[in-house]
Amino acid sequence: MKRNLLLVEDDLLMREFITDYFKKEQWDVYEAENGNLALEIFERQAIDLIVLDIMMPELDGFSVCRQIRRNSDVPIIMITARVEDDDQLRGFELGADEYVTKPFSPRVLVARATALLKRTEGTIGREGNLLTFGGLTVNRKSHTVSIEGKSISLSPKEYELLLFLTKHYGKVLSRDFILNAVWGYDYIGDLRTVDTHVKKLRAKLGAEGKCIGTVIRVGYKFELEG
Repeated sequence: MKRNLLLVEDDLLMREFITDYFKKEQWDVYEAENGNLALEIFERQAIDLIVLDIMMPELDGFSVCRQIRRNSDVPIIMITARVEDDDQLRGFELGADEYVTKPFSPRVLVARATALLKRTEGTIGREGNLLTFGGLTVNRKSHTVSIEGKSISLSPKEYELLLFLTKHYGKVLSRDFILNAVWGYDYIGDLRTVDTHVKKLRAKLGAEGKCIGTVIRVGYKFELEG
């Protein structure tokens, strides 16, 4: 099955170079040389994955990523010539799934894109406002959660945390990252509030044998088993 890639890169030669490699692997590629055009294409076409450069004219990659994430969970790989940790952290905070630093091998980029798409499609089912993970269903419209059809009662903050973790399935997330994303940058409190809420989620969801959360080093890796 062919997949649709939206490649957003202002450098023509780089864009053509990357496009050739993806087409060899049977991807259909839509090209955009700036952020505004990328958003126009995204509105018109069914896109399976986005490769998004950060430094672009008119609208940078961060702004494009922010606007897309308002309504879509499409996998996004951000690429940049800059290596600063702050740039990478900002990209992940905005919802990027992968981060690639120039120079890079186009073959490796294609492999990472393919793996990301398989991982996303293989673990997360999406139908309208529903996110499904094995027996767990999150309804983003009604803000309800159920396991095997049985409703699970969550507080508003527990729901926000669960939704955030499921959107970042399979990633290691720092407590700071989670706190800033779910509670906000202006939150004044202890980092342990993250641990407390994750523990509550484990108790409510893990009791059904469908969901486990594993602490890895300084972050959480959220995993769900069907």
